[in-house]
Amino acid sequence: MRTFKLLFGFAVLATMFTSCYTEVIVQDDYTDPIPTVTLAEVLASHELWYVDINQSNANGEIPFMQMAFTLSFRNGTVYANNNLVGIGNEGYGYGIDVGYYDTYADVLEISHDLDGFNNFEVTQLNNKKLELYDRSRNLRYVLVGFQRSNFDYDMLFFDNIHYFLQEYVTWEKTYTSDFGQLNEFDNENFVQFLPGGGDGNFQSSQDGTGININDIWWDYTGIYNIDDVPGNNYLKYLTLDYDYLGNEYFELDVINDNTIELFHEASGTLYRFKGRGFIQLKNEKRKLRKSKTEIEKSMKKISVF
Repeated sequence: MRTFKLLFGFAVLATMFTSCYTEVIVQDDYTDPIPTVTLAEVLASHELWYVDINQSNANGEIPFMQMAFTLSFRNGTVYANNNLVGIGNEGYGYGIDVGYYDTYADVLEISHDLDGFNNFEVTQLNNKKLELYDRSRNLRYVLVGFQRSNFDYDMLFFDNIHYFLQEYVTWEKTYTSDFGQLNEFDNENFVQFLPGGGDGNFQSSQDGTGININDIWWDYTGIYNIDDVPGNNYLKYLTLDYDYLGNEYFELDVINDNTIELFHEASGTLYRFKGRGFIQLKNEKRKLRKSKTEIEKSMKKISVF
């Protein structure tokens, strides 16, 4: 479907004068070249293309598309923001180089560094929204265009914070407040967040801090869930649902890309954790984005807030 041509029609009036009479001639055979907007120009018209998983119709997965929060098409190179850690700063907001692309007519060819070649038929839905259709796999992805200056990186971060927790191999406890009652979570020094379950699975360990993260013995497992705090976009509720052991509830506050605080409401204790083992995502099966509908279908209702 070709939607990129901007059509203009012109009629040129030419007046010829002679010594005997004046004649007006309409030149029917004169046409200017028709200006067109190419697919390459449309892709370059927005610095960031947000991959809107919720609007996409994909009964299957193209890993690099399912992983990316944004894609950018710059002079033949494809950039992607796959990580929430550093988003807005990584690659000046574009993310990392993940491959290259080419266009002809309404077809976009992407060669991903790890996923290989992909061919999409592109339909322009409006002046800032595109549909990419992979006919061979019957997969459709919707992209929404933004400039870096008007893209809300913070909103993207906090709307997807459950993925942020998965971007480190583990979170190590670095601080326990003097205030608050003694409780079982005082003994846990590491928490690891993984895909699966509702928002995901978790493991926790009582191993001593400073240990090599490859040597951690995981004492407990379960699933975790994150809920919004009404009236506060930057604070979340975190529920750890332990297998056979019940639930622990926290207020989750992100201090920076490497530090989170957990306030244990039952005991009144505050904990601080730092991320260890950052995972740079390019093609990593541990984080493939799902639509809100898919998450809700798989989510175990464990929150009491």
